[in-house]
Amino acid sequence: MDIKVITICGSMRYSKEMIKIAEELELKKGYAVIQCVYNLDGLKYEGLDANILDKIHKKKIDISDAIYVVNIDGYIGNATKNEIEYAINKGKEVIYHEEIN
Repeated sequence: MDIKVITICGSMRYSKEMIKIAEELELKKGYAVIQCVYNLDGLKYEGLDANILDKIHKKKIDISDAIYVVNIDGYIGNATKNEIEYAINKGKEVIYHEEIN
């Protein structure tokens, strides 16, 4: 059985939902899920370097077969839009949590 590796992308405002989605994708769909392990939940961490986090997340996309976009209520922020574009340019499958128009 070939297991698909998926990186979850989306706004950290949905970090709690992302945990539930990751659980469902692994336990019910059989995917190997990569997701952010931190929960910013409105907090600002001292010395947080957004450029490094971006590079880390893109590396996660590089080693994935697909990305899973958590677009609750249709929301896709600028960082997530950039991740989608990056994934498409790398030939990765893009799966959306909610159907897009």
